[in-house]
Amino acid sequence: MEPSSTEGGAEETLIKNNPTNPPHKVILKHGQELEEEQEELAEHQPLEQEDLNFERWKRRPLPKRTLHQKIDDLKTYLWNAETNEFMGRSGKSWSLILLFYAALYTFLAAMFGGCMFCLMWSISPYHPTFNDRVMPPGMTMAPHLEGQEIAFNASDRKSWKKYARSMDEYLRPYNDGAQDKKNIRCTQDRYFMQDDLEESAERKACQFKRSWLGDCSGLQDPHYGYSQGRPCVLLRMNRIIGYLPGQGKAVNVTCGVKKGPPEALGEIQFFPKSIFDLKYFPYYGKLRHVNYSSPVMAVRFAGVQYDTHIQIQCKLNGKGIINDSPTDRYLGSVTFSLDVGA
Repeated sequence: MEPSSTEGGAEETLIKNNPTNPPHKVILKHGQELEEEQEELAEHQPLEQEDLNFERWKRRPLPKRTLHQKIDDLKTYLWNAETNEFMGRSGKSWSLILLFYAALYTFLAAMFGGCMFCLMWSISPYHPTFNDRVMPPGMTMAPHLEGQEIAFNASDRKSWKKYARSMDEYLRPYNDGAQDKKNIRCTQDRYFMQDDLEESAERKACQFKRSWLGDCSGLQDPHYGYSQGRPCVLLRMNRIIGYLPGQGKAVNVTCGVKKGPPEALGEIQFFPKSIFDLKYFPYYGKLRHVNYSSPVMAVRFAGVQYDTHIQIQCKLNGKGIINDSPTDRYLGSVTFSLDVGA
């Protein structure tokens, strides 16, 4: 009995001390499984109160920097003596940046200059390349000081003196002496065509003398009728290069009351006449028609009623003329108010 028990005890000791024994592996395996289960259980356990304190996870504010520290940081940014950097860049980096922008803006300037050269080379300085959509001419007036309103008292010199001064300035280029020197006297009653000349050649212009405006010229009456309560108004067509108004027939002007009593307008006089002669057209532009003088028409309201506010409209009438545009009140017409007091 004792030997057998001794042998059995020795056998158990060998099994426990032998590291390659399969039963010991089973024990290790079971130990790992127990550790994994414990970790899983720990994950599902409720958080402690200390873990729920989120205040400790918040970002702590940086300490405030003094003015001296900020100045030191600025100095370091402007010039870092340790790395030899100016504003955060080395000399090589600054050189590359300046070279890049110099090349970029040189290219842009060259491209812009090339585009401008092509544009100026393709267009003519003497006439528009495309003028098939040019609108009919408009009309302007003088005096034009306070919008489109003329109001004065004939007995009050201060109330109409500004209008007479404006008329003088408007008619100064039409003085007879200046017209005799610059322009030629034309007698034909047709368009003054000069297309057979070279494109850059200077064109001649017909005379339009101030004296032809009669009582509204300011030569006989320097007050243009304002001191007598019979004011004058000057009308002129807008210049359009190459435009032939009226399609071979002179364009005439008519004036009437637009708002107010019609009888308050009275007699109307036109100087030199109520049409724009064809000999002043076409206009060849300021580079070729250097001394061109647009024809002027003077309208005198000789019988206007005192102390009556009326609105007057003067229109161009002729073939191809538009004078009733609802959007452009200056297209083919001009409207102004007139209020004459004693």
